[in-house]
Amino acid sequence: MFRSYFPMPKVFFGSAVIWVAVCITLWYTIGGPLQSVLSLDPFLTPDAGENPAPFLSNKKVWLYQFIVMASYAFCIPWFFIGRNKWYWWSVVGTVTIFVVLYAQVQVSAYLNDWYGSFYNQIQQALAEPGSVSIDKFYGDLVPVVLILLPNIAVAVIVAFFTGHYIFRWRTAMNFYYMDHWQDLREVEGASQRIQEDTMRFASTVEDLGADLIGSLMTLAVFLPILWTLSQQITELPVVGPVNGSLVWVALVSAAFGTVLLALVGIRLPGLEFNNQKVEAAYRKELVYGEDDPERAEPKTVTDLFGSVRKNYFRLYFHYMYFNVARFLYLQGANFIPLIALGPSIVTGAITFGILQQVFNAFGRVENSFQYLANSWTQIIRLMSVYQRLRKFEAAIPR
Repeated sequence: MFRSYFPMPKVFFGSAVIWVAVCITLWYTIGGPLQSVLSLDPFLTPDAGENPAPFLSNKKVWLYQFIVMASYAFCIPWFFIGRNKWYWWSVVGTVTIFVVLYAQVQVSAYLNDWYGSFYNQIQQALAEPGSVSIDKFYGDLVPVVLILLPNIAVAVIVAFFTGHYIFRWRTAMNFYYMDHWQDLREVEGASQRIQEDTMRFASTVEDLGADLIGSLMTLAVFLPILWTLSQQITELPVVGPVNGSLVWVALVSAAFGTVLLALVGIRLPGLEFNNQKVEAAYRKELVYGEDDPERAEPKTVTDLFGSVRKNYFRLYFHYMYFNVARFLYLQGANFIPLIALGPSIVTGAITFGILQQVFNAFGRVENSFQYLANSWTQIIRLMSVYQRLRKFEAAIPR
């Protein structure tokens, strides 16, 4: 699954984690001296002054440059070590997707700051009519438009790129398995595993992997923001004053939901796996019946479809109580920031702009902490596909 696309998968992903740790260490130890030598900010922000344009302060330009340099530097050794025909997609393409994800998280961070000042302006305009001019009001919308339009274009291009990325991965798995077809052709549902499961695996892993990296990047950017905003929250209900209160509330909420859904949905991966198995048996008999009149007889088809129906009904029942727990938790989580901010709201300890910033930052952090809870259905399906492909690969001689 991975070795067909990525060079030396265990070493590749392990070295990626180590490289990230090394880059973080370099940033916090010698990042300053490196900036004076390598940074392009004197050329990109020569007239920034004390009020630089969004994303173009000296420190931010150097941060973006450092991340881009470090990301693509990771690709260079893999051009020489274990390189395969998919290098530009599997290595460079993966790094490119992660760089763009980071850029989108930075856009979200900028919008969070913008919402705070803009909604404070709305509060001022409503409380003191005439205190905010219409030119000022509309003028503050211009920077957001100038940032969001390119961001939308990038999102469209990345979606197009990701589609090709996933298909290349499927292609790599397809040819890898076809090279071993003589060993695999007798495996139950071999044609389905090559034709369907490879695409499902590639697309699901890419989606979950991108969401995971996006969640980690969001936490890296928004956790300090939410911690700072928490200083303006006077106290939490029942608990009272707590340092970094909203961060702990988001963490506890997400941990509760993740454990809850893991316990409630513990039987679903096995049922999903069995579902693919009975579907494959039914499909295989129908395919044989197209060429052989003695196959796909009514009794055989009825029995096979009965197995399909039985498993689906079991699956629907278990998904029913799983979805009850899932939707109750996700809907209830929407009210957690309101409950946590209750004392600060009724005492007027925060402004409307701060309230919007808190809601946005809290939602980002909590959603990142909820990665497993939000992705549990996809993870369950991925586990069933992974089990099928693992058993499939077991037939390949070492």
